[in-house]
Amino acid sequence: MSLLAVADALSRLLSSASSISRSEMIGLHDAAGRVLAADVSARLTHPAFDNSAMDGYALRHADIEQIGSELTVVGQSAAGHGFSGAVGPGEAVRIFTGAPLPAGADTVLIQEDAEVLEGNRIRTTFKTAKGRHIRPKGQDFATGDVVLRAGERVDAGRLTVAAGMNHAELPVLARPKIAILATGDELRHPGSVPGPDQIIASNTYGVAAIARENGADVIDLGIVGDSPEAISAAVERAVAEKADVLVTLGGASVGDHDLVQSTLVSCGMTLDFWRIAMRPGKPLMVGMLGDMHVLGLPGNPVSSLVCSLLFLEPLTRRLAGLKPRDRSARALTTEPLPGNDKRQDYMRARLTVDSQGQLMASPFLRQDSSMMQVFAQSDCLIIRPPGALPIEAGAPCDIMLLRHPSSDR
Repeated sequence: MSLLAVADALSRLLSSASSISRSEMIGLHDAAGRVLAADVSARLTHPAFDNSAMDGYALRHADIEQIGSELTVVGQSAAGHGFSGAVGPGEAVRIFTGAPLPAGADTVLIQEDAEVLEGNRIRTTFKTAKGRHIRPKGQDFATGDVVLRAGERVDAGRLTVAAGMNHAELPVLARPKIAILATGDELRHPGSVPGPDQIIASNTYGVAAIARENGADVIDLGIVGDSPEAISAAVERAVAEKADVLVTLGGASVGDHDLVQSTLVSCGMTLDFWRIAMRPGKPLMVGMLGDMHVLGLPGNPVSSLVCSLLFLEPLTRRLAGLKPRDRSARALTTEPLPGNDKRQDYMRARLTVDSQGQLMASPFLRQDSSMMQVFAQSDCLIIRPPGALPIEAGAPCDIMLLRHPSSDR
C-alpha cells in the first residue's frame, strides 16, 4: 500500500464520521462547553414587567416638560418591593434600578437630574425624554421564544440566558466515548519500576488529554501484551462499553511483533489505510469495527501526539458536534530549513514574538520522535510539505500551533 497524503487521510477518516445522536439532560453547573441537542425556548418573559434602568424617580412625562418642574414624592419602588399605588398628576415615586415601574408613570428621571426639596418634593434640573430609562416588559425575550439553538456550544453567555429562561437543566449531546488501548510487552505503568528491557507507558495520558480537551469521555483499556488473545479481549471490552472510537497505541504496523492490525481484522475490522506520508507518524491505521471508528497510532510518544492532533482531535470534534479547531498560522523561521522528501514533516519548534508582533519559529536541533521533553517544550510544529525546497532564516513558514507564546505556558 502506497503512502497516503495527510489531507487525503484526514478526509477519508472524517468522511464516515458525523455528530453522535445520543443526548442527555444535565444540570446548568455541568453544561458549560457542551453542545445543545435541541432548541431551548423561554419559559417566562424577561423582563416580566416594565422596570427602571436607573435609580431616580418614576413620573409622568407631561409633568416635567419644563426644567424646574416640581413634584411630590408619594412613595418608593425597590427591587422585590414595588409601589402598590399609581402615579397621579404632579406626583413622583422614588425608584431604584430593576424595580417595577408604577402604574401611571411613563418616564424615569435619574436622581442626578433631580433637586431634593423639603416636604417630599423634588425639582427637575434637566429635560428628560419621554420613556427614558425604562426597560419594557419582554424587551429581552418572551415566553415561548426560541433563544438557544441546537448545535450551539454552551458558553458563559448562553448558560446565563438559559438560567434566566428558568431552565435548571439543558439537553446536550452525549460526549463521544474514546477507548484507549496501549499494547506492548515492554510497557509498564507510571510509578512502577521497569525492568532492563522495559519502558514506562506515557502515550495514553497525552492522547487522553487531547480527547478530553475536545469534548470526549475516555475509557482507559490499560496495557496489554503482544498477544492476539489479550488484544482481542480488550477490543471486546471497547465494543461492550459502546465506544465510538478505539484508539490503539503501538503495534499497528506489520512487523513480526506488530499484532494489533491483524488481530483487529480478525475481530471484524474493515481496514481503510495504515500508512501516511508524514514524519513523525507514518504507521497510522484507520478502519471501522461495526459502528466503532478505529484509529491505530504509532508507539513513539511524539508520533502518537502529533497524529492525535492531526487526526484524533478533528474526529473527536466531529463526533462531539463541535466546529473544527484551526491551529494553522504563519511564522518566520529563525533558522535555515533544509529541503524535504516525499513525507510531510512536522518539526517541533519554539515560538517568540518580535517587536513588530511577528511570530518567530525556532526549530529544535533534535527532532527524534521519541523525545518527549522536546515536544513538551514546543509551542508549534513547523510544517514542511512534501518536496519543499530549502529556505533561509527569516523566510515565512506554515506552522501548527500547540500553544501561543502569550498563553499561560
